[in-house]
Amino acid sequence: MDYGMLSVEEIRRGYRFDAETNAYVCLVCGGRFAEGQVYPLEGSFYLAEPAAARHVVCEHGGSAARLIDADTKYNTLTEIQKELLRMIAAGIPDREIAKSLGITEATVRRQRFNFREKAKQAKYYLAMYGQVFEAMDNEELIPVHNQASMMDDRYVITEQEREKMLKGLFTNRNPLRLKVFPAKEKKKVVVLAEIAGQFELGKHYTEREVNDILQPIYADYATIRRYLVSCGLMDRTPSGSEYWLTE
Repeated sequence: MDYGMLSVEEIRRGYRFDAETNAYVCLVCGGRFAEGQVYPLEGSFYLAEPAAARHVVCEHGGSAARLIDADTKYNTLTEIQKELLRMIAAGIPDREIAKSLGITEATVRRQRFNFREKAKQAKYYLAMYGQVFEAMDNEELIPVHNQASMMDDRYVITEQEREKMLKGLFTNRNPLRLKVFPAKEKKKVVVLAEIAGQFELGKHYTEREVNDILQPIYADYATIRRYLVSCGLMDRTPSGSEYWLTE
């Protein structure tokens, strides 16, 4: 999931509204709840948005647990900080938290203070970023996928640069046909992201199914398959029997 394309409120609640399909989509598993339909959950019936909200709680432990344990490059919490936040979210008193973690109550209170200060810094940064970059839409950088193995200059690519690369690297975009797998890292990022778009989020593929999709795109499909995994766009079981897109 590309958190850069979501609002703070969408990230907090765990689902977003997809205007194209007129449905609410779970940010964790991709579950969809279409407007106008009723969904049975836990013996009750819910309209689309309440069903999406209830789904996040029932299936993914609620928004707090989901955010604390999210496997994303943006989650830089240590394991101790995660455990502390879990206890705070559960409403456990500071004294019990301190005893459980083997720290003092003063340390727990100081950590609460630090979390608040970081939240204030984040709000200020968002406001500043919006003011600086709101007039630069024509230079908008492409989003970085959530499981990027490294964050460096290879991802500093504008939409205009991306389009230029795609035109030069592919003989055809529909169906997708790659001329040559590039040596430059920036071009690899663009090519692999475009190829990853041929797979469906939430669906698991056998290695043969992956090969069947990749082979018409590029003759050396094994190399493409390997890079899709190594750069974090796809994941697989240790045996390689199943592949899927990462969030």
